[in-house]
Amino acid sequence: MSKTTDDNLKERPNILIIFTDDQGYSDLGCFGNKKNKTPRLDQLAKEGTRFTSFYAQPVCGPSRSALLTGRYPVRSKGWGMPASEITFAELMKPAGYQTACIGKWDVSNRKEIIERMPNAQGFDYYYGTLGANDNGFIKFHENNAAVGETEDMSCTIRLYTDKAIDFLENSRDPNKPFVLYLAHTMLHTIIDASPEFKGKSAGGLYGDVVEELDHETGRLLDKLDALGLRDNTLVIYTTDNGPWCQSRYYENKKGHPEGSIFWGDPGPLRAGKGSAYEAGSRVPCIVRWPGKVSAGRTSDALWATIDLMPTFTALSGTKPPMDRVIDGIDQTALLLGQAEEGRETFIYDQVGEGDANMGVGIRKGNWKLLLPGRKPEQDHRFLMDFGTNGLELYDLDSDIGEKNNVADDHPEVVKELRETLDSFKKGVVE
Repeated sequence: MSKTTDDNLKERPNILIIFTDDQGYSDLGCFGNKKNKTPRLDQLAKEGTRFTSFYAQPVCGPSRSALLTGRYPVRSKGWGMPASEITFAELMKPAGYQTACIGKWDVSNRKEIIERMPNAQGFDYYYGTLGANDNGFIKFHENNAAVGETEDMSCTIRLYTDKAIDFLENSRDPNKPFVLYLAHTMLHTIIDASPEFKGKSAGGLYGDVVEELDHETGRLLDKLDALGLRDNTLVIYTTDNGPWCQSRYYENKKGHPEGSIFWGDPGPLRAGKGSAYEAGSRVPCIVRWPGKVSAGRTSDALWATIDLMPTFTALSGTKPPMDRVIDGIDQTALLLGQAEEGRETFIYDQVGEGDANMGVGIRKGNWKLLLPGRKPEQDHRFLMDFGTNGLELYDLDSDIGEKNNVADDHPEVVKELRETLDSFKKGVVE
């Protein structure tokens, strides 16, 4: 890679990714929620572009490996992401970027495996948890060292935001652009809000946590302003998958604080986390870059977390690795308003990783096809709504809630989508 000059570095944007956990498509006011008060994120949407057909993966670890590498989880391996995978941080750091990761990592099998932890995957600095909080317990790491633990789930939003602000104020090199990946633990599983927010929303404890996330995001954005970083920082706010709104598995789960039913709002979308229906993977996304990304715009262009890595490398003056398949696409033109269309297709997994769950569905334009024989409901803890488990075709333009299966009416569309999906799966196997 050619040596980067100081002048070139100054022209490249800072990048801030705010990645929440298990947040519903319609948890935010700007995405239709009528209970939760989210003024800071609603304002962010007014200052940038709200994307309404943005996709992650259906569960936590696979969603993170896809975001980090630009590769579907069948390639990047989700919770078991190997050290040989190349993250956007590993590409941007040699290009002159300062790199930091704060919060939930979740791609080293939730274990202290040094070669698969953030410092070994391109991040100069890390603070957070290697896994989730399913048992009401978090163990923190700073870089590669364990630095404490807690059962207090109400502390994490402010703690991670404080760490992000500390990085910007005290660790950031003013002569370098930065990429800061802030991955919140909330709203996963055992939720809780700090005393300042608990019991204050109209949406119960879940709403309290949403409103605290909104407030803390605003505090972080204010710090960008105070440091003069607003205009040259690309901010992306999204989440890892849809809401965990299926009650069966966690009805008697130990460790939940009273009232901590963590059901997010999928809005008009069907099902939730873990599902191949829309609420599993279609997630809220807001992007702001003053003077570059249009303000007050809503776009229904199709794009996804797998597109972030090639987009970031394009913006940072480097390129994705050439020795492996990259599923993501550079979406710079879409972000800058130079193109109206995004991806041509998106491949749906059911639970996010592994050949058995790969490619159970595909979206192309307005059409979405789900294949028959998906994972049986009784073997998958997340799902309540499993549909017919047969061949299903939906026109998402007219039926965003996937209520009307039109497979019998459009055999030519079914044939085309099956062929495209079969080609993708064949390429993965080969």
